[in-house]
Amino acid sequence: MASSSSYKLRCSISGHEMDVRGLVSAVFPEGALVSVSRDRTGRVWVPNSSPDKGFTEMHCMSGHSNFVSCVCIITPNETYPRGLIATGGNDNNICVFSLDQPQPLFTLQGHKNTVCTLASGKFGTLLSGSWDTTAKVWLNEKCMMTLQGHTAAVWAVTILPEQGLMLSGSADKTIKLWKAGRCEKTFTGHEDCVRGLAVISSTEFFSCSNDTSIRRWLVTGECVQVYYSHTNYIYSLAVFPNSQDFISTGEDRSVRLWRGGECCQTIRLPAQSIWCCCILPNGDIAVGASDGIIRVFTEAEDRVASAEELQAFEDELSKATIDPKTGDLGDIKMEDLPGREHLNEPGNRDGQTRLIKDGQKVEAYQWSVSDDRWMKIGDVVGGSNQQTSKSVMYEGKEYDYVFSIDVNEGGPSLKLPYNVSDDPWLTAHNFLQKNDLSPMFLDQVANFIIENTKGHVVGPAQPGGGDPFTGSRYIPGCSNDDRGFGADPFTGSGRYIPGSNPNPSVPSGVADPFTGKGAYSSAGLKQTPTNIYFPKTDGVTFDQANASQIMGESKLKELNGGAPPEHKLPEETMESIERLLLSVCVPDSSEPPPTIQEINLLWKASLWPEDIVFPVLDILRLAVRHPQVNKSLCGEAEGVQLCNHLLKLMRPDGRPANQMLALRTLCNCFSGRHGRALLMAQRETVLSRSADLVAVRNKNIHIALATLVLNYAGCLHSQPDLEAKAQCLSVASRALETVQDKEAIFRLLVALGTTVASDQTAQDLARSLGVSSQISKYSSVSDPPKVGECCLLVLKELN
Repeated sequence: MASSSSYKLRCSISGHEMDVRGLVSAVFPEGALVSVSRDRTGRVWVPNSSPDKGFTEMHCMSGHSNFVSCVCIITPNETYPRGLIATGGNDNNICVFSLDQPQPLFTLQGHKNTVCTLASGKFGTLLSGSWDTTAKVWLNEKCMMTLQGHTAAVWAVTILPEQGLMLSGSADKTIKLWKAGRCEKTFTGHEDCVRGLAVISSTEFFSCSNDTSIRRWLVTGECVQVYYSHTNYIYSLAVFPNSQDFISTGEDRSVRLWRGGECCQTIRLPAQSIWCCCILPNGDIAVGASDGIIRVFTEAEDRVASAEELQAFEDELSKATIDPKTGDLGDIKMEDLPGREHLNEPGNRDGQTRLIKDGQKVEAYQWSVSDDRWMKIGDVVGGSNQQTSKSVMYEGKEYDYVFSIDVNEGGPSLKLPYNVSDDPWLTAHNFLQKNDLSPMFLDQVANFIIENTKGHVVGPAQPGGGDPFTGSRYIPGCSNDDRGFGADPFTGSGRYIPGSNPNPSVPSGVADPFTGKGAYSSAGLKQTPTNIYFPKTDGVTFDQANASQIMGESKLKELNGGAPPEHKLPEETMESIERLLLSVCVPDSSEPPPTIQEINLLWKASLWPEDIVFPVLDILRLAVRHPQVNKSLCGEAEGVQLCNHLLKLMRPDGRPANQMLALRTLCNCFSGRHGRALLMAQRETVLSRSADLVAVRNKNIHIALATLVLNYAGCLHSQPDLEAKAQCLSVASRALETVQDKEAIFRLLVALGTTVASDQTAQDLARSLGVSSQISKYSSVSDPPKVGECCLLVLKELN
């Protein structure tokens, strides 16, 4: 918006049969735009050649079985150089289309309720938000992550450039900042549902809300400016290329243009809900409304509509009827209004509204700076001094309102009649009772009545999708007809440090960086292109042990002697555990392999109270490396029990020694076939609980956590399970935000390298999560040199 000229109508695009709910500028053809509608279609519109200033439908897409709510363009790639079109709908699905066929190339399924917002990022990443309170990250037809944390519908999502950061706005009135699948920050300040988000830069963004405000935020959490001008819900935002000026649309029948932090132009439309907007490459703006029409406005004189078309638009606007209960015009007292002579006085600013009395009529006018005159924007009906006129017949009686309540999407709706003199709570109670619905919905239905009797839709009834009587429609499980009335309504003798040496390796630069075995030169990387770090597919275990210290009088026997009676182990049990320990720890031991009885006794001992169990856990950690123990404790029947026990010990408020030993036990489980199978089956839960231990500032815990992630990455290396790899990337990335110990950092880098090696999709996902920028600081680490060398190799994979 380089100039200060005003926008005027370029053209009106008809074709959709119901509300236009989403608009986006297309990559191809040049100057084209894509729209989606409640009529279950998406359409591509291309600009006509001059002198015709309109658009022609080039392509119609169908594939949703219900309303289409949102649309975005997926970045072009080698396979699809013209990009792809993604649409989300009330059928809970996301359809992805090309420009070559009307049916979707593929459909993304996973959300449990309406998909109402979409955003695309680099490398084909797609971010979706839903009424099911979640956002999801998609890549190559697969859900990579589910972002959970909001308590109500996610109305808006967007992806910030460069940093791998994602944003979501919700009906819970908050905005959340996500990195690698984890909520980094929650922004509060809006007083009602957050309906739209728009990126300003890598460090700033806008939000808009049902509270009639627009806010400008820093990603660090500060709200730096609040903008007011709209008089009703604000649904959408779009930012101009200068990253300063923007447009907004809302329920007050307007699109507003903002320059220098001020609303500089208000364009009224002859439709109540202006659902969406986008900015075209040439600077024109397009808006979609509840009357099914797309309108394009321009500040270029050569693209302005003809005088006849401008007059027709103004006439249509002047004939609209405005119900003051919408709140658009404030409280109206007819007796206090001036006459038509009031229009002889010029307005003070563009978009200023003025009401005048003409006999028994009230007319609304808006000041146009560009035209230097007052333009009629409609007739006001039902002023505050007038009685409501009952005009809706239902079952032989007149009512002020008759709402449609959709109990089952796609099924028959139920009618809820209401008069403004009625008690909304009693009306809600009677409705629920009559239709055999649960009384737990009383508050939600009553609040729906209260909110919706503030006003009804302007002009003629909306086709199909709106309530046939008032234009309002209530769907349990969402907000009022997408208007955001909240959440889903139906909805330390001798100190013993167990395994205190976390890495049984010899100094860096001499031995294998994991096991201490085999010569290793830190200069080797420069001498040969061979990558000695990743992919690492064999499990890394914690093997160091001092059996006599663990079993000696100093600790285990001492603890058993002081254990509560119900947990005290007989002497013969202690001897059995000691034999088991020797058989699994001492290679030349004459002890026979562990027996089932000994393994069962070890399991029983591991259930000791948490304040004394750590030496037993240390034995368990060593024992699970033995094939017989691994098979017995990690088998199908016992494995889940073992896993749940270890996860309980790993809770964030647990004892650090137990947390560390539980993590090490899980790592050592990877040494056997049964243990690997168990942990792969329990991967999602194990990694999620493990990631919570990042906050525990203990380097031994961090090393064990990094090793666990690495072992998972190794098992997944040759598998096509992108969702599992995404979790590894997420946990590794999250850990790298906090971990300081160089050994833990090194193992996390190897885990990253193992995950992305020879996997283009995993590489794309890592890039979209901002992994490159996150780890680049480690590329110059020279002590130990393996950190910097491994980091450079990972970066090479990602670049």
